[in-house]
Amino acid sequence: MTNSADILCIGSVLWDVIGRTASSMRVGSDVPGRITRLPGGVAMNIAMTLRRFGMTPALLTAIGRDAEGDELVAEATRMGMICDHIYRSDDLPTDVYMAVEGANGLIAAIADAHSLEAAGDKILRALANGALGSADRPYAGTVALDGNLTEELLQEIARSELFRSADLRVAPASPGKAERLLALLGHPSATLYVNLEEASLLCHTEFDDSAAAALALTKRGAHRVLVTDGGKSASEATGQDIITQTPPAVMVTRVTGAGDTFMAAHIASEAEGMNRSDALQRALNAAATYVSGETPL
Repeated sequence: MTNSADILCIGSVLWDVIGRTASSMRVGSDVPGRITRLPGGVAMNIAMTLRRFGMTPALLTAIGRDAEGDELVAEATRMGMICDHIYRSDDLPTDVYMAVEGANGLIAAIADAHSLEAAGDKILRALANGALGSADRPYAGTVALDGNLTEELLQEIARSELFRSADLRVAPASPGKAERLLALLGHPSATLYVNLEEASLLCHTEFDDSAAAALALTKRGAHRVLVTDGGKSASEATGQDIITQTPPAVMVTRVTGAGDTFMAAHIASEAEGMNRSDALQRALNAAATYVSGETPL
């Protein structure tokens, strides 16, 4: 089963507890809505979308040996993901993310990813012990890397021989953690997927559009970058070569996981051999379909 993995998804795999309402909300609002619990986390969201595009991801993460963790691993396995290399901790609980979304977007969220952070480089053991790779024969496929990892671990990955042959695709966990990605700006094979706010934080500059942000990030040393700006535009830049497209206009019904859907759809499109323009457009279409409440295919 290990040999059938098309891509490694490294990072947060947890339970998403999301409260959604059709009403606009502000601080102190108390409104009717729906509360759901679904598998989530950046690595898991990417892996779920990759499965919908026909790819088989292997998960490298930390999940507790509690009832919630057993249920989460069982659900990931049922969806067709490879879970052989997950670090299962006896003393760390399974992580959880809680968010509230209204008609006016994300109101508030709390990410309890302390177990993933505490596990550190234990989640990477399969890349060193020969199961997926080693220092002598590093993993040479695509890796979707989640910015929920600690700054120290991201710095270790940036200079590690275990990743020297990998096609790294990197996403920040949130604007609050975007600056953790500074360690990977100079990596020779890393592609960064960020939104306009995250790009601004990485460059310490406010940008008017995605193209300006993408160009600035490449000037700061990024090998390749994709910058999204909600429903306005998205740009992909490699050096001075930039392409920009506009996403379809849709009614937004959810936002949590949209960036992960965009990234996964882009990876899957390139894996199928699409050119830059078509891959970007397909990723934008998938993200637009996702935020509208439909399945992104």
